[in-house]
Amino acid sequence: MYSPDDFELIAGPPALDEYLGLRKGVDLSQKSAEQGEAALTGSWFFCHVRDRETGLAVAMGRIIGDGGWYFHIADMATLPEFQGRGLGRKVIDTLVAQIRDRAPDNPYITLIADPPGWRLYEQTGFTEIDPSRGMELPWMRW
Repeated sequence: MYSPDDFELIAGPPALDEYLGLRKGVDLSQKSAEQGEAALTGSWFFCHVRDRETGLAVAMGRIIGDGGWYFHIADMATLPEFQGRGLGRKVIDTLVAQIRDRAPDNPYITLIADPPGWRLYEQTGFTEIDPSRGMELPWMRW
């Protein structure tokens, strides 16, 4: 049985190899070391959860944005073997609290939710952006 004391929430990013490993561990798209380094240094706020016993980074999330009105939550990840313990909730609550505490009034907070995270985000108060929809411009190399 685990206890919340088994984990430590750290304000700041994990190490680069841990960041890339967490993305891989939850089947997020793989990024290069250069892309990962930019994510670690270019975020408005980053936090991660570390297993106190092993020292392993097991969950993370970050905020990107302009610091004025637009904030996008990204890289929400909890390793599968650590899911169901409230770690993702701890991360998302910390991210939202940072925006509430530090951002000007009336921030616009967004995220792209994959199906496994829908329940968590809805419980946190996120709703679908209707009638808008998320879109991407795939990068093509010619």
